[in-house]
Amino acid sequence: MRILLIEPSLPPRQVEIPGTLESMQTLVGGTIQAVFPFEDPIALICNDDGKLLNLPLNRALRNPDTGEIYDVVAGTFFLCGAPSDSENFTDLTPDQVTSYMARFHNPQQFILLNGHLLAFPLDNCHD
Repeated sequence: MRILLIEPSLPPRQVEIPGTLESMQTLVGGTIQAVFPFEDPIALICNDDGKLLNLPLNRALRNPDTGEIYDVVAGTFFLCGAPSDSENFTDLTPDQVTSYMARFHNPQQFILLNGHLLAFPLDNCHD
């Protein structure tokens, strides 16, 4: 299965995985959780206990209308296809890989300021 792997402090990279539950759990370091924060048929697969385990904050999820941060993914996560007509995760299309690689290209640093979480891109990442 062609996925986009997004690790803290690193730019995303396209990888191939078997698509088994075990391979997904290995990538995220524990029990998986699938969330669907995008309009595209894409699942974000992360460690279900990432925040409880204090995994490093990775990338912010933003409201598409306002740009405000509504959540932050903790730990390594990946994106894969999640077609509505299937119970299985699938490959990302080449266009999805390109689009989401650009969207998540820069790793982020997070700062809590006056009760508001701010995310700053780290521009010093190397591809």
